[in-house]
Amino acid sequence: MTGQLDFTRGSALPSSNPFQRLAQLLDGISPAQDAIAMTIGEPQHALPDFLQDVLVANLADFRRYPPINGTPEFRASVAAWLEKRYGLDRLIDVDKGVLPLNGSREGLSFGAIAARDQLKPHELKPVVILPNPFYQTYAAAAHIADAEPVLLDAREDGNFLPRLEALDPDLLTRTVAFYVASPSNPEGSIASLDYWQALINLARKHNFMIFADECYSEIYRDTPPPGILEAAKALGGDKTTAFDKVVVLNSLSKRSNLAGLRCGFAAGDPAFLSAWTRFRGLAAPQVPVPHQAVAARAYSDETHVEENRRLYNEKYAIAERLLSPVLGSVTPPAGFFLWLDISRWGTSEEVAKALFTETGVKVLPGAYLASSQSDGGNPGAAYIRVGLCAPKETTETALGRLATWLGENA
Repeated sequence: MTGQLDFTRGSALPSSNPFQRLAQLLDGISPAQDAIAMTIGEPQHALPDFLQDVLVANLADFRRYPPINGTPEFRASVAAWLEKRYGLDRLIDVDKGVLPLNGSREGLSFGAIAARDQLKPHELKPVVILPNPFYQTYAAAAHIADAEPVLLDAREDGNFLPRLEALDPDLLTRTVAFYVASPSNPEGSIASLDYWQALINLARKHNFMIFADECYSEIYRDTPPPGILEAAKALGGDKTTAFDKVVVLNSLSKRSNLAGLRCGFAAGDPAFLSAWTRFRGLAAPQVPVPHQAVAARAYSDETHVEENRRLYNEKYAIAERLLSPVLGSVTPPAGFFLWLDISRWGTSEEVAKALFTETGVKVLPGAYLASSQSDGGNPGAAYIRVGLCAPKETTETALGRLATWLGENA
């Protein structure tokens, strides 16, 4: 099922910020218990222990204008991490196939412009495809590129990923960019290699870019999720062609608890990224060299990532123990959210409001992370998103209240 967002020139964003909507929903409510926020995906685990030393050692570089294509050390570290993580047979072009970003959001926001201008500059109304529910930045990207956003519902029967088999070829002919997150936000589902390869084949056939948002790639339960670059490598090709029409975006926000550093990367198609670099050289702020130094160090260290993952998995074990008697298994393959079907208790807005009023636990209505389709259906309306970013003790308290409320109101 496809749907469209209503874009209006001069308006703020095509869809209201979900946190602003939540604030309006809960405005004026005094909860019965002390408030615990389980909404925003802002990591609260410890910072990497090398952060201060690396910053201090590179302080003088805050005087420099950074190179738009990144330092050689940054590009080499990212390429080495991608090689180790995904086994890419050294196909990543270190000079042209890696680009630093001011957090992955910057790349997700402005990539659609580059895709439009490079691939279909004369398309009167290009299309940007995004999943529904979706990270709001994808919608902003379509707006910035003056493109028609087309939403593909991501539902449980399709592993919470956009279905590819029924896409209209005429729609794909107009498409300039296709956004997919794996692991997905909010559901924590994972795209298989077969899924990625099917999408890559569509992109090459119909000449559009895939922007693969893999920022949760290192927050997983048991098995590391496959990545789109890994899937592309398996299809064959050399350094020039292996990642044609494929760009992966990632950052240190989730992997290393460095959301405030605002340092991420785009990697993949060297021809696309080279042209995008030239555009960014005119329009985008560079990533500070000390930030790139921290990133280069972070991508060469897995110890802090393993500890980060262990802490999240401890909290998932708590969630499973407390919530599964009421909801069944609640643990997704990856990510740090719970995506809970609460339709037995009401709509996502009703449940979120009641939970906050009666227990003080603040969760995000799933309807706020999705857009209603032309038939009025909203694929997030039956869910709430619960973040597991708070410390373990706080998380256990909040989930205990949630479980009690669900049980008492079943």
